[in-house]
Amino acid sequence: MSWKSLFSKAFAANPNRLHFAAHSHHLWPDAAYSGHMAACDDAMALADHKWDKIMGPVWSEAQGHIAAELKLPDPQTIAFAPNTHDFLIRIMSAIPAHPVRVLTTDGEFHSFRRQMDRWSETGKVIVEPVAADALVEKAQTGDHHLIFASQVLFNSGTILDGMEQLAGLARPDGPWVVIDGYHGYMALDTDLSPFADMIFYMSGGYKYAMAGEGVCFLHAPPGYAPRPPVTGWYAAFDDLALPPGEIGYAPDGRRFLGSTFDPSGLYRFNAVQAMLRKVGLSTAVISEHVAKLQTYFVGQDPLPNMVLLNPLDENPHARFLAYKGQNAASLHASLTDRNIVTDVRGDVLRIGFAIYHDIDDVDRLIAVIANMP
Repeated sequence: MSWKSLFSKAFAANPNRLHFAAHSHHLWPDAAYSGHMAACDDAMALADHKWDKIMGPVWSEAQGHIAAELKLPDPQTIAFAPNTHDFLIRIMSAIPAHPVRVLTTDGEFHSFRRQMDRWSETGKVIVEPVAADALVEKAQTGDHHLIFASQVLFNSGTILDGMEQLAGLARPDGPWVVIDGYHGYMALDTDLSPFADMIFYMSGGYKYAMAGEGVCFLHAPPGYAPRPPVTGWYAAFDDLALPPGEIGYAPDGRRFLGSTFDPSGLYRFNAVQAMLRKVGLSTAVISEHVAKLQTYFVGQDPLPNMVLLNPLDENPHARFLAYKGQNAASLHASLTDRNIVTDVRGDVLRIGFAIYHDIDDVDRLIAVIANMP
């Protein structure tokens, strides 16, 4: 079965493109365009009053979709922001220790790593990066205020093992456990229900949720960081009538909100979620489709001089294949010249698969690689 028709606008805009970077920037389905237009329509029709709708039914609908996907017991624990970095800043601001001792993996994304490096320069944090497979054991020492790890490492595709064990270490007075789910949300079936009251989980719509930028979210467990010092006026949206000098906070996930934001991402997210449900495309169904394409690609051995960092087995797998080799950058550049979009990080070429691919697309990619000089 083909689902290409769901992405007709993206294909029409660049008909000859082969987009194998769904893990980096997912092509927008037509539903995302419709959602974006709905945001514009509401802005035109409602003007100032659009916020009643955005912070009401639009917000609640988006929370409901995320809670259902992650099996969270309470959608109200979810807050939204333009990016996950905003949430990191607010979480860190709420940790009273100085310096903050941070345990993390040695494969975190540039944004987190850069911020930690800069804070390390100022003495605000002491960061201890370890290999992903050593994280749980190291966390049990109790020497850290914050444990931060990606559900799926962005570079290698390694899937975090031990999320529940990490959650078991979390306490409202520390340590706090933050899971960056950007490469896990809607790529892996994820059930947070056993430890939803113990961990922070953040992700966004840019990748597998197919909703574009500007719609990131945080699940904040009750009782953790009730009053983040880095805050915006939306965090007191329920208490705008408080007397001057009283700093109120929403009692739920909204305590992590900032200030005025572009709401169009929420509209896109809701529209895409509605589309996926209408056509029966759950995370499991998409993952099964992607797994078949990945298996076919790997079976053809198209990159014999590169090492596949995340081999296929019977376990859940990232939505991309990570090939390491000295020619990663040059291969990426050559593919780009041929209007084939992949992604490179240093000496790792990442090839991402999606619901808008079929076997013919994979064959085209393999043929181009085989005929490169």
